[in-house]
Amino acid sequence: MQAVEAKGFSIPIVGLGTWALRGRDCARLVEQAIRLGYRHIDTAQMYDNEADVGEGVQASGLRAEVMVTTKVQPTLLAPADLERSVKQSLVKLRLETIDLLLIHWPNPRVPLAETLGAMAKMKREGYARQIGVSNFTVALLGEANKLSSEPLVCNQVECHPFLDQDKVIAACRKAGMAVVAYSPIARGGAKGDKLLERIGKAHGKTAAQVCLRWLTQQGIVVIPRTSKVERLEENLANVEFDLADAEMKEIAGLARRGGRIVDWSWSPKWD
Repeated sequence: MQAVEAKGFSIPIVGLGTWALRGRDCARLVEQAIRLGYRHIDTAQMYDNEADVGEGVQASGLRAEVMVTTKVQPTLLAPADLERSVKQSLVKLRLETIDLLLIHWPNPRVPLAETLGAMAKMKREGYARQIGVSNFTVALLGEANKLSSEPLVCNQVECHPFLDQDKVIAACRKAGMAVVAYSPIARGGAKGDKLLERIGKAHGKTAAQVCLRWLTQQGIVVIPRTSKVERLEENLANVEFDLADAEMKEIAGLARRGGRIVDWSWSPKWD
């Protein structure tokens, strides 16, 4: 499995997103993914499936080879709440340590310095191997890297060809952070796109695989979510071909030809 290196930490370039997956179906899918070669599983406290993900990881018998990410929900970013919730996540996941612990969303009601102090404490005390952030803007990334006493290894954001994230990606790279892309297939939007389908046909691949490869070829980690076992191998296989420079440029143009800007409208509300 290819990996992206960030501040001495290795992140497998293809992972399994588990948002909206729950129960036995979630556990079975996680186990199957690991057996097929996935070495990066992503979950979050807000997903309410940490126990199911943990069950799947343990059932695979390959825990030592798998990087598990979980994210602290934004209502629990005060230091005491964060520490308590991380320990609860470990119990649910049945892990001794969380490989990568992220702030899921920033919370303007809790000083970022306090949250990052608690995150650093979790790392120093062995509850997490590495820490990072998710859904952080360019300005917040700059502030977070100045405030954190421990290296922040990644920023997990929505990222795909229909969304212009160039500024966030550039800010991450300047800070030595990896970019982890959730919704990398644009929540199904890649299917049916004429450009992606044309390029995919030339390579014997699907539009979704082209979408994923456009990201991984830039060194961006992808965590596509699927509830279908047959899609696991398809998503994993995106690294088996290369896009030409001209194709990469064509795909990059999708966001500029009427693509969406970052939509924060569905982010947590604090009122």
